[in-house]
Amino acid sequence: MVPQASCRKGECMKIISREKVEMLRKMYPAGTKVCLDAMEGENQMESGLKGKVIHVDDAGQIVVNWENGSGLSLIPGADRFHKVSDPQKKKEKNRNTGKGEPSR
Repeated sequence: MVPQASCRKGECMKIISREKVEMLRKMYPAGTKVCLDAMEGENQMESGLKGKVIHVDDAGQIVVNWENGSGLSLIPGADRFHKVSDPQKKKEKNRNTGKGEPSR
């Protein structure tokens, strides 16, 4: 299947494959913490804003509950963002590998 573009009112949205949507769902499962680097045209969405992924929709947009109360979705390829590491998961990983804080 070849991705196509859907245009309305002069704005085009690239249609992505089901495989790409599934890949995004695996990369950003519900509960994943993200940090916004840039979202063009949205003044209330400042760089450094954090949020939690609710789900990835069928269009491949990442639906996020932002700390400022916004419900705007992230659009991979248009918006810039990154995952925020979870300190609790790092502790558990280090505990399982024998690394991390020294024992007392």
